[in-house]
Amino acid sequence: MHSGLRAAELLVSRVLRYEDAYVRETEKKAAAMRNPKVKALKIANFMSGKASSEAEIKRHRKLADWAGRIASPKGDVERRKFSLEKIRCEEIRPISSYNPDYVILYCHGGGYVSGGLDYAGNLGVKLALATGFTVYSFAYRLAPEHPYPAASEDVNAVWNYLIENVADADHVFLAGDSAGGNMALCLTQRLLTEGKPVPRELLLFSPWTDMTGTSESYETNNDIDPILNKEFVMNSAKAYMGDGNPEDAVFSPLFGSFEHFPPVYIMAGRNGILLDDSVKLKEKIDQAGGTAELDIEEKGWHVYQLMPGSMTREAMKRLAEHVSYTISGKRDLVQD
Repeated sequence: MHSGLRAAELLVSRVLRYEDAYVRETEKKAAAMRNPKVKALKIANFMSGKASSEAEIKRHRKLADWAGRIASPKGDVERRKFSLEKIRCEEIRPISSYNPDYVILYCHGGGYVSGGLDYAGNLGVKLALATGFTVYSFAYRLAPEHPYPAASEDVNAVWNYLIENVADADHVFLAGDSAGGNMALCLTQRLLTEGKPVPRELLLFSPWTDMTGTSESYETNNDIDPILNKEFVMNSAKAYMGDGNPEDAVFSPLFGSFEHFPPVYIMAGRNGILLDDSVKLKEKIDQAGGTAELDIEEKGWHVYQLMPGSMTREAMKRLAEHVSYTISGKRDLVQD
């Protein structure tokens, strides 16, 4: 009788200890998930899948906007949504340290298959706070429903609206991350070919410059980049290009002309699988006699600036310092 009671007491004690440990572990995990950086990193893995089916692409799109909402800085900007015919756009204006003399046209990433205004708001807000400029972002049509040249047509329309109604071309900074960097480069090459005014400068974050997928960093960094993998990139390229040739400059601006190209500021992470796309871009611009500055964050990954944290804050400070020097010759910082 006593031995049975003792065994029952021990069992209850173990259950209670297990329950306490489980509660503590659950609370620990919940606290971690409340950390914006942890949440954003976990969600940002939406770009590490395959993007090879309709269901996967829908998942990517949903998580992309979710990630953007979570990681976007809150406050200190005024945000206004508007439309240019069927293109949804957003104007992001900093409340303090506002500089009305320049604007930024920001092209969001997402492999041309995902991303929208919520996703774009993340870097859009950070760019506005870092520079003091109003940022314009837009939700271009996505592949595979709308392959090339749909997105190209959309960025043309937004660019034309800005230079006709908001600012002269030489007062517009053209920014883009990943596929958005590809878009910014292709737009600039197209403007040069057509003999039209080009942006003051390009601000690129881990730009996708080569859709052939042959760079070494695809292999060396594929397992250490927490955000992106080669399978997603190549499936996205196929969805966007259709039967197009990845060596065509309309898809891979790295193979296009950089004669008379405006200055380019490139930020990349040492651990990103698209690192070589940035390195080779700078080499091509240098060879053409242009100006390109490459900032490589040794601990960074693909578009690491999308995440909250000290690494991102320091990166945006460097960008702010660069932009300040570009327009005034002074390295004054807008963002603390």
